[in-house]
Amino acid sequence: MHLKLNDKFVASGFSDGEISAMKCKAEAALKTTLEKSGAGSDFLGWVTLPADYDRDEFARIEKAAKKINSDSDYLVVIGIGGSYLGAKSAIDFLPSANCSKTKVIFAGNNLSADYLNAVIAEIDGKDFSINVISKSGTTTEPAIAFRIFRKLLTDKYGDKANERIYATTDKARGTLKALAEKEGWETFVVPDDVGGRYSVLTAVGLLPIAVAGADIQKIMLGAKTARDELTALPFESNACLKYAAYRNLLLNGGKTIEVLSSFEPTLAAFAEWFKQLYGESEGKDGKGIFPASVCFTTDLHSLGQYIQDGIRNIFETVLWVENPTSSLSVPFDDNDGDGLNFLSGKDVNEINKKAHLGTVLAHVDGGVPNIIISLDRQSEECYGYAVYFFELACAVSGYILGVNPFNQPGVEDYKKNMFALMGKKGYEDRAEQLLKRLV
Repeated sequence: MHLKLNDKFVASGFSDGEISAMKCKAEAALKTTLEKSGAGSDFLGWVTLPADYDRDEFARIEKAAKKINSDSDYLVVIGIGGSYLGAKSAIDFLPSANCSKTKVIFAGNNLSADYLNAVIAEIDGKDFSINVISKSGTTTEPAIAFRIFRKLLTDKYGDKANERIYATTDKARGTLKALAEKEGWETFVVPDDVGGRYSVLTAVGLLPIAVAGADIQKIMLGAKTARDELTALPFESNACLKYAAYRNLLLNGGKTIEVLSSFEPTLAAFAEWFKQLYGESEGKDGKGIFPASVCFTTDLHSLGQYIQDGIRNIFETVLWVENPTSSLSVPFDDNDGDGLNFLSGKDVNEINKKAHLGTVLAHVDGGVPNIIISLDRQSEECYGYAVYFFELACAVSGYILGVNPFNQPGVEDYKKNMFALMGKKGYEDRAEQLLKRLV
């Protein structure tokens, strides 16, 4: 199996009656999701996507990736939120994504001049293309970055620059779509019924992932396997439903923070994708579990202390990889000055696993329930499976919680304040109020 759930260190904290009651809620939430009968049902296109994705566009994605590989040292992916987190999570996760001639680099996900200048310096003198990702084309961070990198592209390639711009945007409307049609850029679709944080299995994520060298067909196959299994298996053997159920049981018991921990640095970007998925989906109406992440064993020497002995409002979800990509043995030292000869000849992965098990036991003893989600390996199939697993669990968990898992009304507030402070027309009254508060 691509993914397994171990509930040994969480189930004992609840009675059979509590689990049975939450089982009914999880099954009802799954039914609501599959029937598209709940809040936000217009954004449930991702549910069937692994089976009914657009094969023609998929072929165009693969063709475009080959062209970019043939003419570009870099692909600058410009987007924010779901428009970059999914692709980055896959590229860092997959060993196969390190084999491409073309390096994928990200911009438009912040407003730092230092960061943008560093990207500009890295691609200086190199051949590059741009993949700009935006439903509207007017989101501030990517729009600014696109202006900057489009000018660089035009200055470098002149009339040929348009052949190096790929726009992933709305299929029919919006500023970016209109500009793409005017300039003749190749376009890919952000589906109307798939929200940004659920979009990694669309062109939003698949084009950068394919350029990086991963097999996107295998990713979709893994996601389809997840869909086939997780929408049909009974609760008792359904990792997705059990994960959603335990999250809500833990929340009801005062565990308001979920820490996603891993023992592989290459999973750090996956954790960032996870945090957006769950933070935007559940954090509303005064409700939700706060998603956080750590990378062990590194963070055992920093946040580990708080997790072990801090406020007991935390539970942990451990994302563990059963079969690492490579191995490395600890050498023997004649002097044994560090006292580690008892580890000589052992694989570092074996030591990492013992650290994982020791950490779980210590944290559980310290009052932190642990859910262990094990992936078979860091392959395309496992990545696709894990993406669908967490997406479906998020929908089910959100419906159990009683929120719309597919909107994000709070995201716009900071933008309105920023526009006012920058002097955008129509925001004069708001600007005056904000400036008084800042004095």
